[in-house]
Amino acid sequence: MVAPVVLVIGVIIGYPLVRGVFLSLTDANEANVERNIGVNHIPATYKFTGLDNYKAVLSDGVFWDRLGWTVLWTVACVGITFLIGLTLANMLNRTLRGRTFYRLALILPWAVPAFISVFTWRMLYNEKNGILNKLLAGGGIDAVPWLNDPTWAKLSVIAVNVWLGVPFMLVALLGGLQSIPGELYEAAEMDGANAWQRFRSITLPGLRTVSSTVVLLSAIWTFNMFPVIFLLTRGGPGDATEILVTYAYRLSFVDSPRNFSESATWGVLILLLLSAVAVVYRRALRKQGEVW
Repeated sequence: MVAPVVLVIGVIIGYPLVRGVFLSLTDANEANVERNIGVNHIPATYKFTGLDNYKAVLSDGVFWDRLGWTVLWTVACVGITFLIGLTLANMLNRTLRGRTFYRLALILPWAVPAFISVFTWRMLYNEKNGILNKLLAGGGIDAVPWLNDPTWAKLSVIAVNVWLGVPFMLVALLGGLQSIPGELYEAAEMDGANAWQRFRSITLPGLRTVSSTVVLLSAIWTFNMFPVIFLLTRGGPGDATEILVTYAYRLSFVDSPRNFSESATWGVLILLLLSAVAVVYRRALRKQGEVW
């Protein structure tokens, strides 16, 4: 019964992964890969180069610049998303009128396809005709170059990714809050504990298992969040918002000649980085008694 699942995963994930690792050990590019031009078949002429691509990438400042921004982007997005999601989850975990409507409204960004959301935000950020700058103009404030200034562009892509990520964080943390026994809060309140003390001593420990999982998942997704960066800024202005995954895409599909081996090298390095983070994170959780 497991065989079909293993077969599908092997075809969809296993083959591309092995192929990518193999290409990263060669000098494959647009000019020397196997291809057909009309009725003519041109065989591959690329060669095995070992770890030369890895040495070249790791010794290039471009990789470390992209890595620095990618880490900052991931930490900022995950941190802000977690704080907003936790705040909203606490607000919706109590009895209030229209709670179902608020829950549905806050989950809505999760239901909309990411590319539609990004294109909508791109219209909002339009420097000349965007709603945001029109609102600022109504208050006598000059237009903001949301996507044309490096600093504003970074803040803009973070804001969009947070908007997309809050619903997932909200749903996960709300489920965790509802699993905490209400008797604990009642006992703490009878003992004279205030709201902050109840939150620190009951809520946070009760959410430890859920929050550790969603933070790791959110970090992995954000680290590889291709649609937001590519569709909103395409890595610009210049290369200000270029993260590792969008640069790997650029090497293989945008720049000419297309460098498949270097792009594969970037992809393998991204996989190794995320795997290392996951292993370290899991060991840290195991020391705290949280095993998953």
